[in-house]
Amino acid sequence: MPETLHSARERGRPRQFDPDSALDLAIPVFREKGYHSASITDLSEAMQLTAGSIYKAFHDKRSLFLQVFARYTSLRNQTLRQRLTQQPDGRAKIAELLRFYLESASDMEGRRGCLVVGSAIELGLLDDGLAGLVRAALERNQHTIRQLIEQGKQDGSVHPRHDAQALSSVLMCLVLGMRVAGKSGELPAHDRLVATVMALLD
Repeated sequence: MPETLHSARERGRPRQFDPDSALDLAIPVFREKGYHSASITDLSEAMQLTAGSIYKAFHDKRSLFLQVFARYTSLRNQTLRQRLTQQPDGRAKIAELLRFYLESASDMEGRRGCLVVGSAIELGLLDDGLAGLVRAALERNQHTIRQLIEQGKQDGSVHPRHDAQALSSVLMCLVLGMRVAGKSGELPAHDRLVATVMALLD
């Protein structure tokens, strides 16, 4: 039976897919391998798309990474904000932030690594645009910590003698260290670690 024009169009029509779902499938690849080591073949297998479909939808690996990075940070920030709003004061919010990052650094989630931290480690290998994106994400994270410290100083849950900028830098380093440590192995008991860090706020 001769092929109709309609059936030819149907067969040649590119497969439809949800962009956000495709980005979610690409996130683990960049988390585990980093920007430079993630190949189009790796991404194609994970996203269940042909290389041609990836290039057609996202243009190139760099553009894909930009969208993946934006979605990853947006989803994580949304989850963190939801958890922080449930806490009564600045000190409790800082403790919850630490628990959030400890959970992210544990088990399989931890071994996959953090896209922001992994990209920060690659910073010297990234072009100026990508490096600026990573730096901006790190600055936003530290700004969030600093705001929580300031809130704690105002509501009395954090000692007023603390320099919010200096303390936020210390906590930021601890948070980044958690993600690096989680990539290579298990972290100590979470409750003890949180209690130890929280003593810095006294």
